[in-house]
Amino acid sequence: MERLAICLLMISTSVKTMMCPKRCSCQNVSPSITILCTKTGLLFVPPTIDRRTAELRLMDNFITTLRRRDFANMTDLIHLTLSRNTISQIMPYAFVDLKGLHALHLDSNRLTSVSEEHLRGLINLRHLILSNNQLHYIAPGSFDDFVDTLEDLDLSYNNLVDIPWETIGRLSSVNTVGLDHNLIDYVPEGIFSNLHKLARLDMTSNKLKKIPPDPLFSRIPVYAKSKGSPLTSLVLSFGGNPLHCNCELMWLRRLTREDDLETCASPAELMGKYFWSIKEEEFVCEPPMITHRTSKLVIMEGQSASLKCKSVGDPDPYVRWISPDGKLVSNTSRTMSYDNGTLDIITTIYADRGNFTCIASNAAGESTANVELTVNPFPNLANSTNCDKETESGLSDILTPAKSSIPSSETKALNDKKVVVAELTSSSALIQWPPQSHIPGIRMYQIQYNSSSDDILIYRMIPSSSKSFFLSDLVSSRNYDLCVLAVYDDGTTALTATRVIGCVQFTTEQEYKQCRSLHAQFLGGTMIIIIGGIIVASVLVFIFILLMKYKVYNNHPKSKPAKVTNVCSQTNGSHSGTMGRSSSKLTERRDSLLQDISGTSVKGKTIVDLSPDGERVTLSDTTFITNDVLSH
Repeated sequence: MERLAICLLMISTSVKTMMCPKRCSCQNVSPSITILCTKTGLLFVPPTIDRRTAELRLMDNFITTLRRRDFANMTDLIHLTLSRNTISQIMPYAFVDLKGLHALHLDSNRLTSVSEEHLRGLINLRHLILSNNQLHYIAPGSFDDFVDTLEDLDLSYNNLVDIPWETIGRLSSVNTVGLDHNLIDYVPEGIFSNLHKLARLDMTSNKLKKIPPDPLFSRIPVYAKSKGSPLTSLVLSFGGNPLHCNCELMWLRRLTREDDLETCASPAELMGKYFWSIKEEEFVCEPPMITHRTSKLVIMEGQSASLKCKSVGDPDPYVRWISPDGKLVSNTSRTMSYDNGTLDIITTIYADRGNFTCIASNAAGESTANVELTVNPFPNLANSTNCDKETESGLSDILTPAKSSIPSSETKALNDKKVVVAELTSSSALIQWPPQSHIPGIRMYQIQYNSSSDDILIYRMIPSSSKSFFLSDLVSSRNYDLCVLAVYDDGTTALTATRVIGCVQFTTEQEYKQCRSLHAQFLGGTMIIIIGGIIVASVLVFIFILLMKYKVYNNHPKSKPAKVTNVCSQTNGSHSGTMGRSSSKLTERRDSLLQDISGTSVKGKTIVDLSPDGERVTLSDTTFITNDVLSH
């Protein structure tokens, strides 16, 4: 009895030690533990989960975030189900301790992206279900920890435009890949070549116009539906895509199929037709035709050149360029070709002259055209011994040879620092660099520089014999980034290459000329104001003196009577005055005046007559208006 009691006590103690969250169902089937927390209203992963759990089901809850501590030390967990929650955030390394996890279900959540840190530590993962989320981005290294063990990958019903195809191509153990109901519009050619265990590839309801043939499709039978297909075959589902039914889909047309649901979206004559009902001879392509090209281009050596070659065809042609010596032009630091058929030569040399060949090709054939490029030789002024004309500043100094050689005292400095700035002023600098004898076939040197105030990159082409260059178009108080490059003949190709000799940063000195000019302008304005003030004061003083004289004159006492008669009258707007020197003439004039004013109206004028005896006679303060005026 004692032994039985001890056993029961030990069993009850072991049951009590198993931690089971509230409202969850826990099963301890030795040696594994299963915890079921379905539809329990959880807002987060319960912290009381037993760390020895092998299967954990948390679906149909309201969990929003997976934290780092939620699954810490759960090395025995094999199956984790988090479906149908509201998970929108996974903290980095949240699954790092789940070394033994085989299946992870995260479908029907609100994930928008998967980074490389989200799935770290899942080194034995076999089933990854990420369907029915809002994914629009998956980092290229997200699946690296389980790239050799993953068997099932479900990314369906998301918003993926592009997926890490290179990672998909390394899933050597994968059996099924679900990419349906996304926004994928491109599949790289040959991406499934190494997926030897692939049995089902679902790409329905995307934006694919074509599906390129793959070596995998030629090794095993390919079917459109799984019904009736043998076990050693690949089931390829591609319905619901805007297929462009031309000769590139001929291989797909020849597959074994079970229904006729797929239709063509283009070309116009096949739009809306069932894919499987179209005859093979209707899957045609149009050979390329070059519609526009640069016929001839003439430039100076050292300038950039842009060669155009536009073509049309079905499918869209691929354009490549052949150099005048018959070699394929590839993208280098000096040449760049684009998908639209344009070839840009950033820095031309004299050896680039000749006929470039544009080749447009597609599945139906190819078309060619020639573009003539004429490169005028670069004037070499470095060997000139008699230059009387002074070079102008600015852009014209692109051909100016170096104005001074490298001083012997700076030879060691140039060996330590390949590019040196000397004679730095507010608007100029002398750039020096050591001889580049280790670079064979140098055609010229190129200086590139720009200031801190803008993004404009300025080029200077220097003859190969120069070891320095004088920049004379700089701006004061600015930071400059400058690099010196050597343009030389590339032995492997017909074109030339560039090599950076060295770079340097410097700041021009501050210019004080503008401040002195402002001071002179201020001084000149002050002098003008002072002179103007003196003139105005002089005029005022002159006026004041005149007023004073006038006042003194009016107040001066009269010592004797005047012997002048002043008569003012207004007759018909006229003015008259008479002066007499004898009293007889004055009396006579007065009588005549009295007779003239008889019979007239007077108003507003005073006539003063001084008699010879000095008596003042005031006639009236009147104005005389003649009868003639009144008659009018």
